[in-house]
Amino acid sequence: MAEQKRDYYEVLGVDKNADDAALKKAYRVLAKKYHPDVNPGDKEAEKKFKEASEAYAVLSDPEKRRKYDQFGHAAFEQGGGGGGYGGFDFSGADFTDMFGDLFSDLFGTSRSRARATNQPMQGNNIRTSIRITFDEAVFGCTKELELNVKEDCKTCHGTGAKPGTKPETCSKCGGKGQVVMTTQSFFGTVRNVQTCPDCGGTGKVIREKCQDCHGTGYVQIRKKFEMDIPAGIDNGQCIRKSGLGDPGYNGGPRGDALVEIVVGRHPIFQRQDYDIFSTVPMSFAVAALGGDVVIDTVDGKVVYNVKPGTQTDTRVRLRGKGVPTLRNKDVRGDHYVTLVLQTPEKLSKEAQDLMRKFDELTDDSLHAAEKASAEKNGEKKAGSKKKKKLF
Repeated sequence: MAEQKRDYYEVLGVDKNADDAALKKAYRVLAKKYHPDVNPGDKEAEKKFKEASEAYAVLSDPEKRRKYDQFGHAAFEQGGGGGGYGGFDFSGADFTDMFGDLFSDLFGTSRSRARATNQPMQGNNIRTSIRITFDEAVFGCTKELELNVKEDCKTCHGTGAKPGTKPETCSKCGGKGQVVMTTQSFFGTVRNVQTCPDCGGTGKVIREKCQDCHGTGYVQIRKKFEMDIPAGIDNGQCIRKSGLGDPGYNGGPRGDALVEIVVGRHPIFQRQDYDIFSTVPMSFAVAALGGDVVIDTVDGKVVYNVKPGTQTDTRVRLRGKGVPTLRNKDVRGDHYVTLVLQTPEKLSKEAQDLMRKFDELTDDSLHAAEKASAEKNGEKKAGSKKKKKLF
C-alpha cells in the first residue's frame, strides 16, 4: 500500500493563505535543515528534503497551486499531470532560477556577489577604541591614534609576486574570478556560480610568491594618526575615519577605521544625553535662612543663591551648563543640581547647647500648624456633641 502523502501546507508549516514570502521563508528553513549535503547518508533527512521541495515547487507556482487547492494531490497523480517523483517529471530540469537564492544560501555563496568577485571592491573596515576623559568628551579634543595598517609591499610593489615575475591569468576561470558548478539532485541539473577556488576570485594566480609579503601584496606596520574628537561625543559612540582600513581588492579603495569612544567616569558628574547631573551639600542654616552655595560645573565654579526654607533633595537647573550638542557646539544641555541637607556629625558642647536652644525657640512655630489643626478638630467634636443633646 502506497504511503499517503501529507498536505503540502502542512509539510511547509504554513496556512492556506500564506503569500510567496511566507512560502519561501518556510522552505528555506526546511531546505537548510534537511539538505543531503548537510545530512550525508541520512535517508530520512533526504526524504523530508524531497517532500519539502515538492511542496514548495507546487505552492510557489500560481497555476499548480490553484489546481492543488481545487483537487489536492489527485491533480498531479499519474495521468493527471506528469510522472516522476510525486507526479512531477523533474528529469533534466534546471531550477537555478526557481531556487537560485535558496540554493545560494545552502551552498554558502551568493550568485550576485560571485559575479563581482574580480571587480574592484573596498577593503575591510578595522575597529579600534580610544579612551578619553569626561571633560574631553564635553569640549572635544585631538588624540593620537595608533593603528596596525596594511601597506603595499615595497619589494613586490603590491603584486604579491617574486621580483622579476608577475601574476598569471587563472586557467581555471579564465580570469573571470568565478566558475559555474553543476550538481545533480532529484530536481535535475542545478547550476551554481561560485568563487574560483584556484585564484580566490581575483582572476590571477601567483606562481612564485614574494618572500617578504608571502604573496599577499602588503605588509602590516604600526602607524600613528591624529584624530579630532568632536565636542559632545558620548561613551560608546563611533567615529569613522575614511581610508584608514585595509587595502581594497583589485584596485578598490581602502576600508575605513571605526573608532569607538570610551569615556572615563567623573568623580562628581553624571551625564544623560546632553544634560549633566550632580549633588551639592547645603548647611541647615543656608537651607532655613537662604544663602549662597558654590556649585562645580564643567565651566568652573558657580555661586547659586538658595532661597529660605529650601528642603533637602530640591533640584535646581543651571541652563546651558551641560554638554554641547554634536550638531551645534553652541547649543548645550543643562546642568541639574540636587541640593542635599548636610547634617553635622560632630558638634562642640557650645554648638549642641545652641542647637537645643534653637529647637526650643522654634518648637512652637514648627508645630503651630499641627496644634491649630488639633484644636480645630476638637472644637468640631465638641459642637457635634452639643447638637446631639439638643435633639
